[in-house]
Amino acid sequence: MSNSKLVSYTGLSPNHSGKRVCQISRITPHAVVGQLSVERICDCFKDKGRQASCNYAIGADGRIGLCVDEANRSWCSSSRDNDQRAITIECASDLTEPYAMKPEVYSALVNLCADICRRNGKQKLIWIADREKALEYSVKSDEMLLTVHRWFARKSCPGNWLFERMGSLAHEVNSRL
Repeated sequence: MSNSKLVSYTGLSPNHSGKRVCQISRITPHAVVGQLSVERICDCFKDKGRQASCNYAIGADGRIGLCVDEANRSWCSSSRDNDQRAITIECASDLTEPYAMKPEVYSALVNLCADICRRNGKQKLIWIADREKALEYSVKSDEMLLTVHRWFARKSCPGNWLFERMGSLAHEVNSRL
């Protein structure tokens, strides 16, 4: 398993569970709640006491960082089951709801999601807005499912700005696949 070649910064976190026990079949984008650099986002996850991490970070300028190797389960979405299956991505955003993201961040997210799908042999990214239907959906071997943090914890993550664009995100990624 390889990491994305789109990475321009690596700041590995010790906060992960080691090798995954499930195949990658999900992507979970998050709002980091701050227009932070990729270095600052990765630095947030270097403290062992924080007990949080992500696989990738996208800074406010659209640069992509690696925090936890794709082969390892990050601690990102408040769900062991989801994190075993998902590549998790923290994206720089505004400090307040709807947690809007700059065009550079969204563009990098589209590029990274397409790259993740390609490298994992996936031909389609699926978005199902209804939590129960999404989590009951049987992901086919050539598909990747988008999930969101708010489904697993009492949080608004990834914020309404990105949540309202998840269908567009899947469409844009699929047009590249």
